Amino acid sequence: MAKHPVVVYGASGYTGMLIMDWLIDQAIPFTAVGRNAGRIKEMMSQRVVRLEQAEYEIIEAEHNVDSLVKAFQGAKVVCNTVGPFINSGLVTVEAALKAGCHYLDTTGEQAYIRKVRDQFGELYRQAGLLVSPSNAYMYTYAEIAAELALETHGVDALETATLCRGPRTGAGISVGSTATIFEGYRHESCYLWEKKLVSHAADASFMINDPAFMQPVFSLPWGGTSLPVYFERDSRVRSCISSVGFYDNNAMRTVHALGQKWEAEYKNLPREQQDAVLKQIVDSTTPAMPPRERTTVQRTVDVAIGRGQLASVRATLHGTTPYIATGAIHAAGAIKLLDGDLAKTGFASGSKAFGHRYLLGFLEQRGLARATVTHL
Repeated sequence: MAKHPVVVYGASGYTGMLIMDWLIDQAIPFTAVGRNAGRIKEMMSQRVVRLEQAEYEIIEAEHNVDSLVKAFQGAKVVCNTVGPFINSGLVTVEAALKAGCHYLDTTGEQAYIRKVRDQFGELYRQAGLLVSPSNAYMYTYAEIAAELALETHGVDALETATLCRGPRTGAGISVGSTATIFEGYRHESCYLWEKKLVSHAADASFMINDPAFMQPVFSLPWGGTSLPVYFERDSRVRSCISSVGFYDNNAMRTVHALGQKWEAEYKNLPREQQDAVLKQIVDSTTPAMPPRERTTVQRTVDVAIGRGQLASVRATLHGTTPYIATGAIHAAGAIKLLDGDLAKTGFASGSKAFGHRYLLGFLEQRGLARATVTHL
């Protein structure tokens, strides 16, 4: 049973530890939960900043509903970082609901998010709780930009691009993120068109031209991202197409080529053989946890183009250190949840539950984002 109001599940992982950094910064006591208490303690001692100032505990739990309910009970908020979420996330969502906790996570996996909405959205609403996947840099920044664009009257069509600058080697992506990226090969990737989700072509890609970059950025649908799902039932929006690109175009083309190879060679294999292929790809791509991000290296540009019959607007968020920003987003959400200050319960994005202007302000005040809006 948790003694503290916020649970960080997946506490020994890269993103989990960054969430704890920000909870400590905001003086929020937390319970670190994972399958191996010794591993959690070891990694926290190495990687969590200001740990000596923290009020926390560590709980070891197996990844099943009963074990997690026992670990979560007594808390108010669960921040989940254990993925790929399509394989493991629904167990945690169910456990958080049974423990009476609000639920946040970090993924943009469309298939999983749709299952959360359809299986748990109404149950969370009836319980007066929030279930909110996809609170992370890669989706929240683009959604904040989209919401800024939607402040222009008449906008009903959105195109978003998430563009990241990092090490030229392609390093700096966590093991969990890599596993999630390649797990996405198994699942449908959709965009929103005329209020319906439509499948991307298997070989879909984009060349994004943005004045923040000297060269066009080769981008991919990235599983579709969470935005088309969150805007699917939003009366303001008719269409939403999202893409993600890294400034290292060679790394992105490698990811794209692996996707084509999956379609051609692995798509119809038995699941056990697919699992082996995915493990080999992840192990060879991201063999170890990356170092902490640096503001001199990791920089981001998230753009939303909003169009209406005559309206046209461009909203841009310039940012830095996306994994560190993800930790800040969870801390910002936890503050709202602990205060009981929610715009929505049930299934909702962070922008809709907490307010996109609130999240933007939290990020801007900490030097993690800067927004501009230009009417075209």
